[in-house]
Amino acid sequence: MIDHRLVDLLVCPVCKGPLEMRRDELMRPTELVCPADRLGFPLRDGIPVMLENEARALTAEEAARR
Repeated sequence: MIDHRLVDLLVCPVCKGPLEMRRDELMRPTELVCPADRLGFPLRDGIPVMLENEARALTAEEAARR
């Protein structure tokens, strides 16, 4: 499980902006999202993968969701 204090310290590797935690339907953390760049960075075994080439592009609908 990722520590929420760690999330507060992490920034987007592309724009250095703040990240938001996204969760699945069971409230498990799934990815960190940069709304400005519309990128989702995956969590693997509770560890954020903060590489631009590992991020997925968010749809406009996903980016607008908070």
